Amino acid sequence: MYHLYILQCADKTLYVGITTDVERRILEHNGSTLGAKYTRGRRPVSLVFSRAFENRSEASREESRIKRLSRAQKLELIGKI
Repeated sequence: MYHLYILQCADKTLYVGITTDVERRILEHNGSTLGAKYTRGRRPVSLVFSRAFENRSEASREESRIKRLSRAQKLELIGKI
C-alpha cells in the first residue's frame, strides 16, 4: 500500500510526496537528513492530506497530477478554501 501525502511547511508552502509509511516519513521530514531537501529549511511540517493507493504506479500518477495543480487548487483539494 502506498500513500500520497501533502505537508504544510512552517512557511505555509505545500510539499507533495508518496510513501509506504506516512508517520515515518513525517518524522524524517521533521528531524533527519532523510527528509526532502525542500522541507529541511521549512520545518516543522505537518500533514494536511493523505490518500492510500493499491500500488506505487497509481500513487505516482496522482502525485504528478497534484504537483501540476496551482496552489489554490491544492488548497481546495485539502479543504483549506
